[in-house]
Amino acid sequence: MRRSEAIAAESVACLNSALNRLRDIWEEIGIPEDQRLQRTDAVKRHVNILLTRMIEEEENLKHRLLKSIDVCRKELNTLCEELQLPPFEEDEDTTILQVEKDLRTRVEVMLKQKKERMQELKVLKQRDQDLCDILCTPPYYIDGHRVPSLDELDQFRRHLASLSAEKDLREAEFVKTKKQIILCMEELDRMPDTSFERDVVCEEEEAFCLSKENLAALHQLLFQLEEQIQQNKILCEELRAKIVELWERLQIPEEERQALAVHMTGSKGKNIKALQEEADRLQELKLQNIKNVIEVIRTELVTYWDKCFYGNEQRQAFAPFYDEDYSEDLLSLHDAEIERIKQYYEVHKEMFEGVQKWEENWLLFLELDKKATDPNRFNNRGGNLLKEEKQRAKLQKTLPKLEEELRVRIAAWEEEQGQEFFMNGKKFMDYVAEQWNQFNLEKEREKQERLIKKSRQLEEEMYYGSAPKTPNKRRVLGSTTPSKVRKPGLPMRTPSRTFKTPQPRRLDKNKENMSQLNGTAMSGGCHTIPAHRNLSVNSVASTYSEFARDSTHIDSTTICSSENFQKLQELTPTPEC
Repeated sequence: MRRSEAIAAESVACLNSALNRLRDIWEEIGIPEDQRLQRTDAVKRHVNILLTRMIEEEENLKHRLLKSIDVCRKELNTLCEELQLPPFEEDEDTTILQVEKDLRTRVEVMLKQKKERMQELKVLKQRDQDLCDILCTPPYYIDGHRVPSLDELDQFRRHLASLSAEKDLREAEFVKTKKQIILCMEELDRMPDTSFERDVVCEEEEAFCLSKENLAALHQLLFQLEEQIQQNKILCEELRAKIVELWERLQIPEEERQALAVHMTGSKGKNIKALQEEADRLQELKLQNIKNVIEVIRTELVTYWDKCFYGNEQRQAFAPFYDEDYSEDLLSLHDAEIERIKQYYEVHKEMFEGVQKWEENWLLFLELDKKATDPNRFNNRGGNLLKEEKQRAKLQKTLPKLEEELRVRIAAWEEEQGQEFFMNGKKFMDYVAEQWNQFNLEKEREKQERLIKKSRQLEEEMYYGSAPKTPNKRRVLGSTTPSKVRKPGLPMRTPSRTFKTPQPRRLDKNKENMSQLNGTAMSGGCHTIPAHRNLSVNSVASTYSEFARDSTHIDSTTICSSENFQKLQELTPTPEC
């Protein structure tokens, strides 16, 4: 039995006990039966009214609970829709009181969530508005009268985070650009003119609107200032170059030049003003010394003509160079020409330097080849001969490669410029071919001279015999052999063999042999030279290999081919006996 049922049974027992007690009292008093009925009925009515009231109160409580449940259910459904949450599910086996309590608690929780979301939305919207005011961007759209969902709040927070990061980037960009603008204005000796420039330079950084348009205008301002600085630098460099050029042409003393030394660096307004004044002064002085200036320009023109490999026709094409009527017009023509040739050289400087490199290598190659035919080259010290031979061999390999590279570059240049490239009045490859042709002709001429010299010496030795020569002994470093040391007091004897011209008498005795020799030579036969006959060569070989070839040729024991011998006699005059 439930405790409430027991209490109810006890209440009934108490009521019965109370009625019994009332009856006893009424019996003792002697109240008549009819009055007892009245009194009992009064007790009944009183108890009935009390119970009825209690029942009504409980019924009212039940009604209030049910009504509260209905209200909570409606409010809960509304909150679920506003908070975009799933509907609340009630337990089926729950009493009215528990349902009302659960619904009421859930409503309170959801109302708290709603309040928190709306409060966070308000804070986020205020923060968004502040960032939008700084960045000059439209605010983030979200309905402020509706409860935002968790996803919407999360998206809003991410948007504000990116907006805050963008603000930091723009602030850093603004601060950096502002510093650069201030430095540029200081470099230009310039104060902010427009309201925008004053907002950038003079106002606080927090007051500047960091919109994309303002940042773009900020960069445009910086670009204009940097462009102006660059133009000032170019102007200063041009003025300095012009001043130095005029100093050299007018031969200005060093003392006067030092007066402008402080303005030879920098590009501020005061520098430009001082340089312009000096340039104007020198220009006036130049007009007063036209002849000297023109002569200096002509010397400079010749230098650039040489650098550009101008031929005579190209040089003569500038007729004012040969004009002796010195005037301002003539000076202007020379100024224009020197400026043109300088620009022409600078534009094609790389190609001219390549051609210059080839010419230097070519001249070095010719110099080394000339040394290779020098008889004194064998008396070298320190291995110079070997170094020169290696260098000459290297140049002989690199020159054709350099020529081919220049040929390709010049062909591309000619196609680009629409004109031919001349070197000393000739096309480059024609000039190169001519140099090689002259070199080969010179080598052939030297070879023919050596052959003629050999043939003459051979003919003389065939007629008169060889004149042996004591070879020069090279002094040997180190200790000397004791047996070969000359004793003190004894004269040194040098073995010598004298060559005597054959006497006519002896020639008569050898007429047979001579006629036989002459007849054999003229008839085209071969004459065997005796083994004891010593033939010598006075000519000097150009290389080691040629020297060995010549020696092998001289030491051969026969002279053949009467046709070659006849040519040899035609090339050399017949010696007189």
